[in-house]
Amino acid sequence: MIKRTPFYEIHAGLGAKLVDFAGFEMPVQYSGIIDEHLAVRNNVGVFDVSHMGEFIVQGKDALAFLQKVTVNDVAKLTEGRVQYSAMCYENGGIVDDLLVYHRGDSYMLVVNASNIAKDFTWLHSHLEGDVKLIDRSDAFSLLAVQGPHSIATLQKLTTVDLSAIEYYHFGKGTIAGVEMLLSRTGYTGEVGFELYFDSDPRTGVKVWEALFQAGTEFGIKPVGLGARDTLRLEMGFCLYGNDIDQTTHPLEAGLGWITKLNKGDFIGRSAMMKAKEEGLKRKLVGFMLSEKAVARHGYELVAGGKGLGLVTSGTFSPSLERAIGMGYVPSDHASTGAEIGISIRGKSVPASVVKLPFYQKGS
Repeated sequence: MIKRTPFYEIHAGLGAKLVDFAGFEMPVQYSGIIDEHLAVRNNVGVFDVSHMGEFIVQGKDALAFLQKVTVNDVAKLTEGRVQYSAMCYENGGIVDDLLVYHRGDSYMLVVNASNIAKDFTWLHSHLEGDVKLIDRSDAFSLLAVQGPHSIATLQKLTTVDLSAIEYYHFGKGTIAGVEMLLSRTGYTGEVGFELYFDSDPRTGVKVWEALFQAGTEFGIKPVGLGARDTLRLEMGFCLYGNDIDQTTHPLEAGLGWITKLNKGDFIGRSAMMKAKEEGLKRKLVGFMLSEKAVARHGYELVAGGKGLGLVTSGTFSPSLERAIGMGYVPSDHASTGAEIGISIRGKSVPASVVKLPFYQKGS
């Protein structure tokens, strides 16, 4: 049965185009993807991301457990900090990418909506010692407020000094009188906060209406999954199920910066050490097309008449007004400036490998 977030009635009332996404009825767009995208780049936008999963990990062995099941170094986290990480299978394939929050007496993991059940089962199968794993996914509403004017909008509604909360840190406080966790994170490349609070729809309506009243002077807009995808792709951020999955490992996906091979043993480390020693056979790259065509997920990447790999993500970039994409290519075709082609309707459309992120002016 398809699920709905606490904001479903709001989305329907705004005339959003609703689609089935990860088992939830979610807004893909309201006024249009380009319009919503540019609202986030230039002003402020609000995303309903309540479909994401939240797990609580507690107990005296919680840190040891998280060190074993995630690739980043959880020991570096202090209370009030957030870490981007991933979980891997023994062969190095990615179970999911996620956020790890240090809440003082416990940790919170935020996982992708499509992977909630799979992730919980996988984590549960690796429990050892004094560790309690609790699925709280249905207990939270989650709104992402993103854009250059996001702090000015939110600051009207709270006494917490939001500018004092650093990137990938969080605080606790109230927005419009509602207790919540205020996280300086996001998926857009713009300054912003993610707001975790009680999932009662009446509370959600109160927060939503307060946000839109506070942001009126800044041209605040609701933003759907369509613009969320174009915004993240402009930043070169990976999407699970497209750019990363169980067939890819973090090193070839450009996630070596979160993979701490020297922190001690963790699931997948041996496979990644071996891959590193042997040299990476392929890499995830960004590319720009030189013609008016769009590379879609699953299109073939070619060079010299031979197949290199497949497009994992592709779109028209509203900010750059160019077609952009990502995909895996052999390492000898992965250097910046390398010329490749995308097979589109039987024609090889020329493209160049570029340095990520595509968009470099984010707030």
